[in-house]
Amino acid sequence: MVWAEGLWPRVRPGQAGPFSFVGQVNITVRCRQDTRAAVLHSAGLRSRGAAVRGPLPEPGDAVRGPLPDPGAAVEVAGLRQEAAGEVAVLELRGRLRAGRRYVLQFGFQGRLEEDLDGLFLTRYTDQGRSSMLIASQLEPTYARTVYPCFDEPAMKATFNIRIIHDPSYVALSNMPAIDTSEMRDENGSLWTVTTFNTSLKMSTYITAFVICDFDYVTRTERGNEIRIWARKEAVKNGYVDYALNITGPIFSFLEDLLNISYPLPKTDLVALPDFGAGAMENWGLMTFQESSLMYLPSDKFTSRKAMIAIIVSHELGHQWFGNLVTMNWWNDLWLNEGLASYFEYLGATFVEPKLSLVSASTCFVLQGASITWMLSGFLTEKLFIKALNSYLKEFSFSNANQDDLWTHIQMVVDAQDEVQLPASVKKIMDSWTCQNGFPVLTLNITTGTISQEQFLNKKNENTSTDSYNNTWIVPISWMRNGSSKPLIWLDKSSNFFPEMQVSESEYDWILLNVNLSGYYRVNYDQLNLKRLVHLLENDPKAIPAVSRFQLLDDVFALTQFGYIQIETALELTKYLAREDELFIWNVVLLNLVPENLESTLKNYEVYPLLKKYLLKRMLPIYHYYAGFIRQNVDALEPDYFAQVYLEKLFATACWLGLQDCLDLSSELYTKWMDNTQYKTVSCYGVALGSDKEWNFAWEMYNHTDSTKEDKDILLSAMSCAKESWLLHSDTLFSSNCTSIIISYVVTKDIGHRIAWDFVTENWPLLSERYGKQLNLWFLFISVLQVFYNTTLEEDERVTATLLLEFSKIENMERRQLLTKVADWLHKNVDD
Repeated sequence: MVWAEGLWPRVRPGQAGPFSFVGQVNITVRCRQDTRAAVLHSAGLRSRGAAVRGPLPEPGDAVRGPLPDPGAAVEVAGLRQEAAGEVAVLELRGRLRAGRRYVLQFGFQGRLEEDLDGLFLTRYTDQGRSSMLIASQLEPTYARTVYPCFDEPAMKATFNIRIIHDPSYVALSNMPAIDTSEMRDENGSLWTVTTFNTSLKMSTYITAFVICDFDYVTRTERGNEIRIWARKEAVKNGYVDYALNITGPIFSFLEDLLNISYPLPKTDLVALPDFGAGAMENWGLMTFQESSLMYLPSDKFTSRKAMIAIIVSHELGHQWFGNLVTMNWWNDLWLNEGLASYFEYLGATFVEPKLSLVSASTCFVLQGASITWMLSGFLTEKLFIKALNSYLKEFSFSNANQDDLWTHIQMVVDAQDEVQLPASVKKIMDSWTCQNGFPVLTLNITTGTISQEQFLNKKNENTSTDSYNNTWIVPISWMRNGSSKPLIWLDKSSNFFPEMQVSESEYDWILLNVNLSGYYRVNYDQLNLKRLVHLLENDPKAIPAVSRFQLLDDVFALTQFGYIQIETALELTKYLAREDELFIWNVVLLNLVPENLESTLKNYEVYPLLKKYLLKRMLPIYHYYAGFIRQNVDALEPDYFAQVYLEKLFATACWLGLQDCLDLSSELYTKWMDNTQYKTVSCYGVALGSDKEWNFAWEMYNHTDSTKEDKDILLSAMSCAKESWLLHSDTLFSSNCTSIIISYVVTKDIGHRIAWDFVTENWPLLSERYGKQLNLWFLFISVLQVFYNTTLEEDERVTATLLLEFSKIENMERRQLLTKVADWLHKNVDD
């Protein structure tokens, strides 16, 4: 198939809506069998005429006689839109003949909405002026809302794209622009016509369009012209320089690793002020939410640089896995995402060697990525990359399914004898990709037995199981007494491993899933857990850091899902005074002091006990980092995830009332007010301050440079104010972020009452503004109970009743849990 398409969004700068776009598409197709109809995808488009030309001349036609007239037409009987199937049916009076080529021509018109899907318009502020831009997001099935097409990933084509736009804008698409000209519309007004080079063979969902008034920075890497586009003030201030510095080197790294050159002559990366997808890998024209591409000087002590490296690397991985080779159908989307996620870490750690893979992996846990990591682990990276290279070469500019990948891996495995597998690659991997979820392994070190079952919420009586016998073929990395052992495989529901039987010595212990190499949780028996608790208290470094993280993460998850009691998890926290890894502390604190429960916990007996127990263990690591920050905060800059984890550590220390932490928060906040490079925003900086501190945060919130992510951080900090009149600010509640503000305020100590007052006074307005959105209900669940009978309409009561019932059960469970925690702390607080 070959597409020629012209797209004309009728938008002028400063113009008021509503907006629309018109276009013309010519699709060259070869007819497989005789037919009197053509069916294409089309959704929400109005027809502006249709025609069919052909049959077109073939290369050999001249030998057989005179050529048919290339302008010959097949008469159109009608064009029928079927909204339910999102298709347009072109009915013909004549016949399209099998084996011949035709051109399907469609004129169309659509509405240009501000909804972030399909072709959309978005408004933003740049250099103090209000501006507009037009962009596209076509994955998975929004191409059909922009132009009539065969909108399926396997139906690849080359595209010839032309965009008509206001002369003050620049138009971008997948390929480089090869020509610009001028045209006048029906009113004599001037428009610019930008024509792009013919694309490579590709799927509709990665075609892309951006029409904007942005600036860019550029450099060329191995003949690939890389441009990063953003708001003029962001480019001028250097906010996209970091993204430019890393994009070329990651491209080169992936080219060398995969042994396949990037096939396009240019790559544009565009920072969109508002973008629902986060980032999108369109071939040659990648789009990003601003915060995923911009690095501000004020981000110096955040993990933003690491996040940009990871996200850019992920989208670049898609240029091979997704764009060059595409899944046949959306049920294999995990192939695209899993492989791109695998290469996101390799690419990001290549440009940022100090980026801890362990820290990153605790932030981004995706099933596809986890399965891919596990696969690479038991194959070895060398064999895995070799198989991927073979797979990419066979399916370039085409489509594949997961079985095609398994075939190429099997070929590589069969050609060597170092790595031996217990079953075929397909059989192993189908057990992970053809059923939902993942297993929990239960180890009994007395009998040496390991059993597996699907990891489910045991508290939920309606839990259903899958049809795949809930059995995975599991590669188990393990160590005994600190010594790594050869990989073993569990390929049935339960198996006996004599090497897993231990002696009576308390120093004889076993650890499974070393370095988080497998996608499963581990449930140890009480004997092994007791020995691990003993080991952690005496020699925590005998267990690798990532395995300590995994051990704690697993026990808290097993507690939450009803496999073990909370007391078992708490036993493993006794050693924490000797724990010096921030990411391990982070997982403990997220489980013991969840942010949404901070104000609730203060109302229970557990708080003073938790305060005594946790502070005693937190002081060594707290003082280490507090000293670090006071002496030389700059030294923390390369530790990309330290700021994220420190935020939770310090917030908890302050929440527990540690005076030194409260003093430090005020010091840092004052430094930030004096010098905006110190952007370690602390809730407690506002809480301990007055209107001066609060007003500074509000001023920074309204700063035009702030990204959406920055604004959320500032709103959260402002909600910590102890003065209720600050939280009741009319300016704040007249802004467009009311629901976000209330969600922060309602979780704070004095916030419940303020939220109650505000909601009851303004319920009709809030209900009108947010409609029946579910998040509105969850947001106000704590205040709904009070005004349920007096304020709500009947249909609102039904939703409220269901949520109150759910909340009641949850509160009962929480009370029971907190009672157990309090009892355990009573017994262990002085240990």
